[in-house]
Amino acid sequence: MTDLLDRARGALHAQPFSMLLGAELMHAGDNQLTLCLPIRDELRQQHGFVHGGVISFLADNALTFAGALALGPRVVTGEYKINYLRPAVNGTLMARARVVDSSRHQATCQCDVFVMDGKHERLIAVAQGTINRIGDGGEPGDERERAPV
Repeated sequence: MTDLLDRARGALHAQPFSMLLGAELMHAGDNQLTLCLPIRDELRQQHGFVHGGVISFLADNALTFAGALALGPRVVTGEYKINYLRPAVNGTLMARARVVDSSRHQATCQCDVFVMDGKHERLIAVAQGTINRIGDGGEPGDERERAPV
């Protein structure tokens, strides 16, 4: 499990945008993982809440990393939907994603995003997405590079 966590952390650290925001991979298991992001002033919108784009980024990345657990490391998000339930203000954002179902080329994943303030967790968003395997030569166009999420 440590090897899997180390490889996943390496992939996350290879994403400049993830490092800019300060995302960290906290857990990686057989079909689920947890990404965290400490809330800081630069991540807020004009009302003092964490910007929806930050929450969306975290859910998108968690979904994609969960899909990679089932499909291997060369994956991208095909689509996802997010529902914002309530705002986040202080603490740490945690995105817990899991594989719901997978085939050879795609995985359907779900993600719950929480804000952790002290010892209290509060659900702030839910997301679901389709993660696609790329570059295995199985379909026309797979050989070209696509921008990772």
